[in-house]
Amino acid sequence: MNLVNLESVSHAYGPKPLLHEVSLGVEEGDRIGVVGRNGGGKTTLISVLAGRLTPDGGRVTHTRGLRIGFLSQGDDLDPERTVRDLVLGGRPEHEWAGDATIREILANLLGDVDLAAQAGTLSGGERRRTALARLLIGEHDLIILDEPTNHLDIEAIDWLARHLAARRSALVVVTHDRWFLDAVSTRTWEVVDGTVQRYEGGYAAYVLAKAERARIAAAAEERRQNLMRKEIAWLRRGPPARTSKPKFRIEAAQALIANEPPPRDSVELVSFASARLGKTVYDLERVTLHAGGPGEGPLVLRDATWQFGPGDRIGLIGVNGSGKSSVLRLLAGSVIPDSGRVVRGRTVRLAHLSQELAELDPTARVLTAVEEVRKYVRVGKREWSASQLLERLGFRGEAQWKVVGDLSGGERRRLQLLRLLMDDPNVLLLDEPTNDLDIETLNELEDLLDGWPGTLIVVSHDRYFLERVADRCVALLGDGRLSLLPGGVDEYLARRASGTAVSARAAAPAPQPVRESAQEPTQESGPAGLSAKELREAQKELARLERRLERLGEQEARLHTAMAEAASDYARLAGLDAELKDVQAQKEAVEAEWLDLAERLGE
Repeated sequence: MNLVNLESVSHAYGPKPLLHEVSLGVEEGDRIGVVGRNGGGKTTLISVLAGRLTPDGGRVTHTRGLRIGFLSQGDDLDPERTVRDLVLGGRPEHEWAGDATIREILANLLGDVDLAAQAGTLSGGERRRTALARLLIGEHDLIILDEPTNHLDIEAIDWLARHLAARRSALVVVTHDRWFLDAVSTRTWEVVDGTVQRYEGGYAAYVLAKAERARIAAAAEERRQNLMRKEIAWLRRGPPARTSKPKFRIEAAQALIANEPPPRDSVELVSFASARLGKTVYDLERVTLHAGGPGEGPLVLRDATWQFGPGDRIGLIGVNGSGKSSVLRLLAGSVIPDSGRVVRGRTVRLAHLSQELAELDPTARVLTAVEEVRKYVRVGKREWSASQLLERLGFRGEAQWKVVGDLSGGERRRLQLLRLLMDDPNVLLLDEPTNDLDIETLNELEDLLDGWPGTLIVVSHDRYFLERVADRCVALLGDGRLSLLPGGVDEYLARRASGTAVSARAAAPAPQPVRESAQEPTQESGPAGLSAKELREAQKELARLERRLERLGEQEARLHTAMAEAASDYARLAGLDAELKDVQAQKEAVEAEWLDLAERLGE
């Protein structure tokens, strides 16, 4: 059944047409992801769909009695009303407390929010989650969400994706979170140049289909150019000799990626990073850290030892409030540990992108604001001008001459990131760099970071971005340690689901008399009763196993590449497959050994 129908809809803001003669519909059961550049018309499209915006032209039709749930980027919460009243309305407690779905929504979105608190006392993130919870508790035929993952951590995003997939409502969602798009959508709409291009499948299928369309268009243009050259030759010297037509083999995904190299050459980048940084980047030695300062706030690290080396590309994950930003500030030197020490390499040239926007001269032009840092910078093997980098991150043409004071929050964030990159750092600390960036800009940023040689530590709720730019995941699990997760985000979610990881706030109140005594200089034994010598040996073995895992991972990637190249050579393919299975078995055994040793050291 058709729920919403748009016929020849047009809408513009000023001289800029955002939608032009757009005709489309939303059917019962549709799950649609909407993508496009910031300012391209995504929010306008869903506002028209929801009936919240009357278009300049065309017709919008809703089926009779249609119930729409709409989450905008802002909210209309009454600051005087309590969270309980806003989310649950007049439902008596015995009614909502006995409803498993409502309890699940409250636990996953508002578990740390006091239901008796007034909306006016909430932070921006808490208000956002309150508005989302209110919507999800309601009954709707069509749910329309504008950036629903903002202010959610990885765990909450994973839950939201599963919750939406289980609902029977039709769904239209605008988000820059590509993992979330893949998890919830079965169709993709791209808003571009006033039109809406439609694709089947989630984000991954959209990328392949769009690339295939571009390939077909390029092939058609090449054929047109060939025909033109033949026509010119015929005009010059008569009819040409008969030639055979070229044969194109279309095997969508394989044809597109068969000759595509890995996103980055890890070995080369590590080598280059080592030359720039030396052996030491950051060493944490028995560091204890609280989020609010010495002895104040939730415990983040307790007696933690860790080494960040040259060329490391690490994704730091944990629930909201676990202390991820505090760890970045510790490395940046803006906070000091309660105890222990942080050893920083002499050659470290740091750039730290925090969640707060740095103050810039509001009267300066965008290009001037970047060029005052540096006019040229080398990223990997290529030198870029300030103007070229600005263009890559979305400041095209006249946009480079905009006044800083007129920029949106997303544009200011991009400008802040560009200024950091222009300073030629060899260590990057990125705290939620994807906030307010559209997918096209994220792709450009990822491509830029692929060629950047240095140590990268990134905190992000954007799972796709995290897995794309980081080689390893390290987690704060509420136990005061930094934990390497060979299984990445999936392992983190599994450990959270099994209850083996807690938030820093949940862990903070527990007394730790044993840990306190372990920090005394006279203490001889380490974790699990190990002597100091045994502890050093165990840590060396742990490092050896980590290096072994990295080598096996690289070997596995090379075998996958070789198998793709040998797709038609069945004998070689069989041999490579057997070799791959052997490598995977070795990797599994080493991971089990690593986990066993890591647990012993953590006891």
